[in-house]
Amino acid sequence: MSKEFILIVDDEPGVTMLCERLLQREGYLTESFTNPHAAVEFLSKRAFDLLLVDVRMPEVDGFQVIEHAQQTQPDAAILIMTGHGTVETAIKALRKGVDGLILKPFSQGIELVEAVRQALLDSQTKKDASRTKALQPLFSITEDLLSETHRDVLLDRVMSAISENLLYKEAFYLQEQSSDGKVRITSCRGELLTEVFTIQSMELISRVNGTAKGFLVNINGPGDPDLKQLMSKSGIGSIMYVPLKRVSGKSVLIAAKSSGEAPFRESDLELFQIFCRQAAVAMENADLYEEQRENLRKMKESQKALVQAEKMATAGRLTASIAHEVNNPLQAMQNCLHLAGRTDIPEAKQKEYLGMANSELERLMLTVQRMLDYYRPSGALFEKVNIGEALQYVLDLMSKQMSESGITWAINMPADLPDVLAIRNQIQQVFINLILNASDAMINGGKLSISGKALANGVEILFKDTGPGVPSESQLKIFDPFFSTKDGGSGLGLTVSSNITTAHGGTLELVPSQGTGALFRLFLPSGGKK
Repeated sequence: MSKEFILIVDDEPGVTMLCERLLQREGYLTESFTNPHAAVEFLSKRAFDLLLVDVRMPEVDGFQVIEHAQQTQPDAAILIMTGHGTVETAIKALRKGVDGLILKPFSQGIELVEAVRQALLDSQTKKDASRTKALQPLFSITEDLLSETHRDVLLDRVMSAISENLLYKEAFYLQEQSSDGKVRITSCRGELLTEVFTIQSMELISRVNGTAKGFLVNINGPGDPDLKQLMSKSGIGSIMYVPLKRVSGKSVLIAAKSSGEAPFRESDLELFQIFCRQAAVAMENADLYEEQRENLRKMKESQKALVQAEKMATAGRLTASIAHEVNNPLQAMQNCLHLAGRTDIPEAKQKEYLGMANSELERLMLTVQRMLDYYRPSGALFEKVNIGEALQYVLDLMSKQMSESGITWAINMPADLPDVLAIRNQIQQVFINLILNASDAMINGGKLSISGKALANGVEILFKDTGPGVPSESQLKIFDPFFSTKDGGSGLGLTVSSNITTAHGGTLELVPSQGTGALFRLFLPSGGKK
């Protein structure tokens, strides 16, 4: 059964009674008026689907009633009745945008019913065509919104799309603030919607039905009287509210028209609802991207802190070597200065001793500078790095400690190895960790062999020691944080080395060895991380 609501207006009581009886029998809901003034007043109180109105009535012309109906409820279908059907009447009806015309008296009741059905159908066809036309701008808008991943820029695009693509010049975005729970304007377009109006109107929304999906109010149509009074004070003739469900916290998009503009229709609300759903998805997408960017930033900071912590952890293990490197030139300088200060030796000899002291001082300064370069936190500056030179720098730093531990080393690095794009002291950190790891494994001394070769897309460096090797049950865990096979080991050296290598687009792996000892393979791409 049909449930459309039909408003009947005719100055003849017999006609209104006949129309009500015929239409109610078909399942329609009806309301009739013989006084057109009362009918006009009713237009602003209740929504209806079709206006069935007589053209000629005393005091108020039927076309005047139609004008009022189109202002208050522009989506309603209109069917006119007339006992004086002329070409002029038909032309005027078409110009007014009516959906049908029927002549009185009705010879058969079915004529009225069919005319009502056809008028409703024609009205719906017009709405569908209008809706299809209105949806076309959304295709390009949606792609533009979803491509933006920064919330502030996205919100500006949303407001621009409302005013420029949907042609709603007055638009506001309101959001509940997490700090105090108050609703505030976050972005806006136009001049009519003031902050006072939006906040007061939000307080009235709870009294209006259908807020979960959004709603529209035309100042001359049905709606909350307090809200319409507020609209009148602000010069607003029509307004739409749509909540953004996907956005965290309460947020609402509002579009409005001034009292002098054509009111919003149901098709406008449907279009605005679709747009708001797309905007909500885009905002949620931007929030997720921002969360990922923040997580990546924190991860980089943690990685940087971990690398620096491991650097400082190696300081204790290099203390003995550092002490020798610093103490030896200091003792030599002391002896030279003592001898240079003697008065019983020739002046030329004094100058020679002073020159030797100066040489030892330069050697000391070079040693200290190397240590400062190593321990200083590094910036994320990628540069071309010569692997052979970087490795030799580390060996010079660690040679004293390795010699005292009874460890010899053999280096086979071709001079024509290509440079790699890397952060120099991070790669040196990897070298130090691998050399220290090998040294710790060779408790009673041994030999460390380091070789390199160029591959198609990078450089491979092998670190082979003569220690006992890595137990099979530990081979899958050696790169896990805090896993160590040594007493008192931090378990971070290989983890940090693996993370640094991965950040450079390379790989660090333990190669199954046929003989004794452990073999680590380090690969670094020549072009850096891809």
